[in-house]
Amino acid sequence: MKKFILNGKVALVTGCNKGIGRGMTLGLAEAGADIIGVAGSLELSGSTIEQEVIALGRKFKAYRADLSKREEVYAFIKQVKKENHQVDILLNNAGIIRRNPIVEHSDEYWDNVLNINLDTPFILAREFGRDMITQGSGKIIFTCSLLSFQGGVNVPGYAASKGALASLVKALANEWAAKGVNVNGIAPGYISTDNTEALRNDTSRNEAILSRIPANRWGDPQDFKGPVVFLASEASTYIHGTILTVDGGWMGR
Repeated sequence: MKKFILNGKVALVTGCNKGIGRGMTLGLAEAGADIIGVAGSLELSGSTIEQEVIALGRKFKAYRADLSKREEVYAFIKQVKKENHQVDILLNNAGIIRRNPIVEHSDEYWDNVLNINLDTPFILAREFGRDMITQGSGKIIFTCSLLSFQGGVNVPGYAASKGALASLVKALANEWAAKGVNVNGIAPGYISTDNTEALRNDTSRNEAILSRIPANRWGDPQDFKGPVVFLASEASTYIHGTILTVDGGWMGR
């Protein structure tokens, strides 16, 4: 369907080079979007993700920024706008998790997680959303979590940040839906990435998790190509403030 084609669109993706972010970046490129990628560890030239996007016939512009540092976030935004990149799709994907029981969860852990998972996505949405409102169109997608709905264990900062992110999706949608800007979220279930390696290596936790997933497997970053293209395309024009769960059926149990 033509409604799913992203030819001529530019997507800005945070955390584009690993895990779910890499999968969604490739999905957007396969659908026709050019990519602006940013991550703290992203090579400015020749990265694997850049090569993969170019091999799909799309353009890739790399930026490196520590998304936990507000001054670097604003410098990145300024540079993107200075270079006259029109951002049609903003995918706020970058995030971190810190595991510790609550009584051992330090201020440093809390601040670091909230800075990257909540503060920076809000700033990016506000600054690029302002331009989308001016141009009368745009798509903003947040990577949320099952912990946007649940509390989790030993991850209080992560749970707090993802719960707040889900509310932020709704708050932005309420203000911007009538202005041509779609704001939605994707909530991954248990996905095979670096963030979940500890869980997958814990035999008892791994078995408990798999026993609850109706699909009976961990998700893969490739599973996010379709959902992100849907929310980034004209096919989702009347969808606002929604959190789409991609979880193998976890939330249905």
